[in-house]
Amino acid sequence: MKLSTSAIAIMATLLTTTALADSSKPLVTDRAFGSIFTEYYLPDGDKTESAEWAFMDEGWGYGVELGYNLDENWALRLEFAKQRLEQLTTDDKIDGERVGLDVMYNLTNTGFYVLGGLKHLDVDNTDDATALNMGVGYRQYLNERVSLFGEANRLQGIGDSFADANIKLGLSVLFGDAPVVAEPTPAPEPVQAPVVVVADSDKDGVPDSNDLCPGTPSTDKVDATGCSIFTEKEVNFTLKAQFDNDSSVIKPEYNAEIADLAAFLKRFPGTDVEIGGHASNVGAAAYNMKLSERRADAVAKVLVNEHGISSSRVSVKGYGVTRPKVEGNTAAAHAANRRIEAVVTATIKEKVER
Repeated sequence: MKLSTSAIAIMATLLTTTALADSSKPLVTDRAFGSIFTEYYLPDGDKTESAEWAFMDEGWGYGVELGYNLDENWALRLEFAKQRLEQLTTDDKIDGERVGLDVMYNLTNTGFYVLGGLKHLDVDNTDDATALNMGVGYRQYLNERVSLFGEANRLQGIGDSFADANIKLGLSVLFGDAPVVAEPTPAPEPVQAPVVVVADSDKDGVPDSNDLCPGTPSTDKVDATGCSIFTEKEVNFTLKAQFDNDSSVIKPEYNAEIADLAAFLKRFPGTDVEIGGHASNVGAAAYNMKLSERRADAVAKVLVNEHGISSSRVSVKGYGVTRPKVEGNTAAAHAANRRIEAVVTATIKEKVER
């Protein structure tokens, strides 16, 4: 049997509208409720056209409900309703009654519910009928007790083949008080660990108990023992002096540079120096070798005798013409090659800054 198109339209409107609502549900476990409602009843289309069903047509009704919430989801409900239905062939009204029991399931965290049950139908001028009831509804609480609900149901005949429908709008009231929910035991306050003050007198980040170098300057980067970190660096000093032709006499303008070399040697007592003498390629090679040795020896004597450098730290070496600075047989080349050279290299440690 076909379901009335009007019922389908009304149920669709109900579901669309209630889906937009918000439900703030109180606790309902172990609480009874009562409801009053009005309904619009829609008999199966075949009933409207059948003398067996007295040509009954759509009509209004009202009723009451009494229910009990087993828990927050499940509930039982008794229903009694009266209808005032139209009769298609006359202007007469047809009275009807309905009584039944429903099992309801409330969907968690929403206002929606579904239901199913068994109903007995008693309509004037027709035989009594029994139907299975299936429905869906939505409940909106106005406060902790009162709620409004809308519901759409389909009543499927048992024994008699029909499919009626109804749309219900009603008001419910909860009885009794909401169950007391124990407050959760608050978590204990965390115990604050005692603040341990670690002494660090020189503020270098290393506790005094581990600091092997107290009083380190604040600008120094330190190691795990609180001592300054050093990096090694090479430094050198180079002495160069020119001589006149066939001469080993030191020119006065080089005295200051020799004094600087002596100061460098004193600053780094672990260093030694070799004074290397050179000659221009003029004259006999053997003579120039001796001349280059005299030039180196002249500088060494100044370091030892005038500046107090230990002779064990100063060595001399004559290279003659074997290491020319400038190649060629010109006056300029000869002048450049009449020289001494001394290079001292030392390794120093420098502090690493923060």
